[in-house]
Amino acid sequence: MQEPKKHFETLLSTEAPPEVERMGLNWLVAAAIATAVLWQVPGGDYILYPFTILATWFHEMGHGLMALVLGGQFQKLEIFSNGSGVATYRIATSLGPIGPGLVAAAGPMGPPIAGAALILASRSFKAASLSLKILGGFLLLSTLIWVRSWFGLLAVPLLGLIILGMALKAPRWMQGFAIQFLGVQACVSTYHQLNYLFSYSAGSLGLSDTAQMQRYLLLPYWLWGGLMAIASLVILIQSLRVAYRSA
Repeated sequence: MQEPKKHFETLLSTEAPPEVERMGLNWLVAAAIATAVLWQVPGGDYILYPFTILATWFHEMGHGLMALVLGGQFQKLEIFSNGSGVATYRIATSLGPIGPGLVAAAGPMGPPIAGAALILASRSFKAASLSLKILGGFLLLSTLIWVRSWFGLLAVPLLGLIILGMALKAPRWMQGFAIQFLGVQACVSTYHQLNYLFSYSAGSLGLSDTAQMQRYLLLPYWLWGGLMAIASLVILIQSLRVAYRSA
């Protein structure tokens, strides 16, 4: 009687049964909808506080890393206790108007692309485990290199350590679900401040990302906002469809 029980426990610790996989997909879809909706209501940022901070990190890292990729500089990242953040960067002047437009777009659109990669990585345990380690490690690395606000210096490495802990200690199926969940959070981070996508001004910070895109890429800001909102949803749906195709 002990051998079948031992075999079942070993199986449960390595892979999820089909029923768990189907339930996982339902929970992921529900979590995506609930996250996007709660971010639009008063107090929603605080109900989802850890994911609000993660969404801000995804967004601002998108700006900074795109500036680096295009030959510019990523100078610092500040994340504040109210869930807002600012990336300070310098763009290479030789790129013309396309460079600043791409850097502006990378804030809302970089995270969904990265999130899709995380979701697709869940199809392989090795890839899922490695992706958790990379994400957790990158949160810690970003703290050392770019984070310069006191709150960010506390919150960002804490998130990184939690994710690394899951990569090292959680069962295989849980790691797969965790990387999918984090990928979903990255995808829906575009909706963190949905009204921001359709705003011309970012208050004291100047122009919004979509207004910057209008300035450099010509099309109106509200059209860029709509296109990015739709694109983020399509990226999320397609990545989940591929990840669960064999489920």
